[in-house]
Amino acid sequence: MTAVYWLIAIIVLLVIEAMTLGLTTIWFAGGALAAFIACVAGAGLELQMILFIAVSLVLLIFTRPLAKKYLDKGREKTNVEGLIGREARVTVRIDNRAGTGEVLLGGQEWSARAQEDREILEPGQMVLVEQVRGVKLIVRGCKGESGV
Repeated sequence: MTAVYWLIAIIVLLVIEAMTLGLTTIWFAGGALAAFIACVAGAGLELQMILFIAVSLVLLIFTRPLAKKYLDKGREKTNVEGLIGREARVTVRIDNRAGTGEVLLGGQEWSARAQEDREILEPGQMVLVEQVRGVKLIVRGCKGESGV
């Protein structure tokens, strides 16, 4: 009867994984499969539970990062993620102390602040987007850029 419970666990975990596609329950389905095989081979419940936990943890710890890396490889950055690392042109002087600054990026004007408070960036200068905070781009001057 225990084998039936392991089969039910495998099916439920795989159905959850198919519905979420988040690589969350697939590792536990692998653990349940190992426990099922041990059950069919005649192992006791204690060994089945140990195998379930051990195999699930090993799969989770060692294969999940590799799977995420492989699956995220072709993922295209969208929205805000897509702005980070892009170059923009300063249109309004960026001065954190004065609370001013705008850049043109992808044909759109964005409020911007320098990554370093002491850094002043002049109109025409190219900057690199480091992060996004709220609706403001946090930028730093590009190396070798003298401004226009």
